[in-house]
Amino acid sequence: MDFIPFDYATLRLVWWLLLGVLLIGFAVMDGFDLGVGTLLPFVARTDAERRIVVNTIGPVWEGNQVWLILGGGAIFAAFPPLYAVSFSGFYLAMFLILFALILRPVGFKFRGKVENTRWKQTWDWALFVGGAVPALVFGVAVGNVLLGVPFHFTPELRPVYTGGFFALLTPFALLAGLVSLSLLVSHGAAMLVIKTRGPIADRAARYGSLAALAGAVLFVVAGVWIATGIQGFRVDSLIDGAQASNPLFKTVSREPGLWMANYSARPWTMLAPVLGVAGALAAATLLRMRRGMAAFVASATSLAAVILTVGFAIFPFLLPSSTMPDAGLTLWDASSSPMTLWIMLLATAVFLPLVLAYTSWVYRVMRGEVDDASVNDTPNAY
Repeated sequence: MDFIPFDYATLRLVWWLLLGVLLIGFAVMDGFDLGVGTLLPFVARTDAERRIVVNTIGPVWEGNQVWLILGGGAIFAAFPPLYAVSFSGFYLAMFLILFALILRPVGFKFRGKVENTRWKQTWDWALFVGGAVPALVFGVAVGNVLLGVPFHFTPELRPVYTGGFFALLTPFALLAGLVSLSLLVSHGAAMLVIKTRGPIADRAARYGSLAALAGAVLFVVAGVWIATGIQGFRVDSLIDGAQASNPLFKTVSREPGLWMANYSARPWTMLAPVLGVAGALAAATLLRMRRGMAAFVASATSLAAVILTVGFAIFPFLLPSSTMPDAGLTLWDASSSPMTLWIMLLATAVFLPLVLAYTSWVYRVMRGEVDDASVNDTPNAY
């Protein structure tokens, strides 16, 4: 493997960063879809208005879900133990997310098939569920990562999850879910202000501003809770980034406040939570001023900063264990082989720019406002 220009530790760190990029890409790109779906029953009062709202995301929502697929694929290939534990331990939660996401294409396609008010309202609420439930559950999952997940490994390195679905719904995890839901609603509202005018944009700005303020407050509350009451994790043994992956070759301690240690050791990381709050507050202000694009950038910055806040806090952990702390997964002991990481990095260097270029082209083609005329004059409109 002398032809690989990076050492194992560097490859692992690069893939930790790439995983963060993919998660941020999903939150920013598919996040406004979820937010618009959540807002649909509230910002649109008539069928004409609801058609406009649906068509603001109709041409792009499928492409945006590529980021979810990329994130899941990256976890599967780069960090197989993380994929095995999280996708099996959070099985019912993942199934709930998939069920909600499946409602989106069905809702888009079926709501206009029958000219009946109750029929259309039913699918409008299905689109609401398809937006709100994933937005909430994704946040709940992040909250459980911060709390630690009940799993351990057998001597043969077979992962064993010992928790249950309802055990995931702790007060702190639900708080994290509300942070996610609030910020994604404000993100969707910013897109509606960009793409619509009149009563829809006015209602979206009002609801989005309130959601952004709620997201900022809840994010601060979650941070105080983590600093004062949530037990964090710390690797106490010597870390060798070049060793073969084995999550049992370390010792881990668990104490309240340990999640704040990285911020003390690297003060520059405090920029992430500061931007998380500042971005949400800026989005709230800009939405009230009807400055949609600026609000969208601010809410996207807040979402990215919140994800970075979690990543910086738990580094180098990927998924800590609450029942067997020594078995917690870190990027140093849960990654694929150097060859796998290198080949994947080459593939990413080729295909990720293509995804970005194609996405940029699609949004350029689909630019412009959505109104009654554009919806009624387009035969493929929902």
